[in-house]
Amino acid sequence: MQTRSASTGSFELKDRTALVPELDLNIEAFKRVLGEADDVSFRPFLIGGTIRAELVNIPSMSNRQEIDNNVLKPLMQSGDESSNDLQSVKMRLLPVMSADEAGTIEECAGQLIKGYPVLLVDGCAGALLLGLVQWDKRSIEEPQTETSLRGPREGFTESITTNLSQIRRRIQSVKLQVQSYSIGSYTGTEVCIAYIDGLAKPSLLHEVQSRLERIDIDSVLETGYIEELTEDNPYSPFPQQQFTERVDVAAGSLLEGRIVLLVDGTPDVLIVPATLATLLQAADDYYNRAVYSSFLRFLRYWTLMLSMILPAVYVAILNFHHEMVPGKLLASIASAREEIPFPTFVEVMMMQLAFEVLREAGLRLPRQIGSAVTIVGALVVGEAAVSAGLVSAPIVIIIAFTGIAGFTAPHYSLEFAIRLLRLPLIILGGTLGLLGVSFGLIAIAVHLCMLRSYGVPFMSPFAPFVPNEMKDTMIRAPLWKMSRRPGFSSLRNRHRLAPGQKPGSGKGGGN
Repeated sequence: MQTRSASTGSFELKDRTALVPELDLNIEAFKRVLGEADDVSFRPFLIGGTIRAELVNIPSMSNRQEIDNNVLKPLMQSGDESSNDLQSVKMRLLPVMSADEAGTIEECAGQLIKGYPVLLVDGCAGALLLGLVQWDKRSIEEPQTETSLRGPREGFTESITTNLSQIRRRIQSVKLQVQSYSIGSYTGTEVCIAYIDGLAKPSLLHEVQSRLERIDIDSVLETGYIEELTEDNPYSPFPQQQFTERVDVAAGSLLEGRIVLLVDGTPDVLIVPATLATLLQAADDYYNRAVYSSFLRFLRYWTLMLSMILPAVYVAILNFHHEMVPGKLLASIASAREEIPFPTFVEVMMMQLAFEVLREAGLRLPRQIGSAVTIVGALVVGEAAVSAGLVSAPIVIIIAFTGIAGFTAPHYSLEFAIRLLRLPLIILGGTLGLLGVSFGLIAIAVHLCMLRSYGVPFMSPFAPFVPNEMKDTMIRAPLWKMSRRPGFSSLRNRHRLAPGQKPGSGKGGGN
């Protein structure tokens, strides 16, 4: 793993202080740097009964049993007279996997606050950083926001080492490369880039590296920080980076030539570049047969379009285009609206905002009652509003179907963009009719065609149109037909399937 610094570092000192051979001076410098950090432990002991040493660690972030058995015990029982030399201690006395040398106080302090115990020995102008980090972490579970009917149930956790191990277990190749950055002058958050050498484009990798290296911020607590600081168009409502908690989605993206960004402390990983087609793909699209997946994906495209334009079209037709509605249906709608005191535009806006409020309230409430409040609240509020004559029954049906259709989006960030665009389209439909809705859709289409994700067109392969890559967009072709990787992968290795893989009778040794 390659380690880089993408900001001012994880620990700051006014004066860079080198470690000296005098143990007492090193301990004094440590205490001056750490200040009143009561959770830091200073454990003095003697190596072989003669040489003074001190182990500095944070007990809540270190493996105490390993420290007792593999550090303190062998050093205190040692009879080696050359134990005041760090190389001798490291090579002959410490049975630990990782023991790196450090020469400055700030380097030791920076690693100490990450959980690495620091071993100081009298007479040595340096220290050993011991890889005995341990902290409580959540077990591997199925992601709650990306459930799948078929496929793996493993999701990422808040530990970046656990997440990297899950990816490596999926992709057991030496071509899988990981580069590590430390971002945040106070948090020193570890951010890793994962890619497959030979599949990811060198130009894409360089772009990701340069965007991370120019980040200078005091803290990074979630992938949202990285996403907002590295996206191409920060004012676009559409997400330009895909995030996921599923290990199989990240592994599949790596095998397509994309790059995965992992941030320590969060289960969400970022995948770049992102396109509209990839944001409309679900994990189990590739685990079911192609016919089922194609039908569901085609349905997903159209329901999302309806979710965005249906309320606006309803308002436009009732306000400006009555002739487009059949007579009986128009009479039914008119009778339902006979006692309503508000125009159609106000009705739709009221119900749309009420639905958004109920959905947000359901997310913020405890999980046990959140879903109940959302469902019951929508039913009660809708029925009460119709009974009170504030809104008509058709409006409730339109808004309910619009909200349900929006839930078909596999990625929450894309669904949120649809929700944001729905309101201006309603305003255009209420003021200019279908002409206003058409203008709004044209503006959205132009914006999507201009949008980029790390230099890759967001509408690829629709615009620019690439016929060979349409096999995995609105429909999913059978796996034996998708022999080439997408265009954003490296040109060196575009083929992922050998020819002649089409199944059939008599093939593969069957009768």
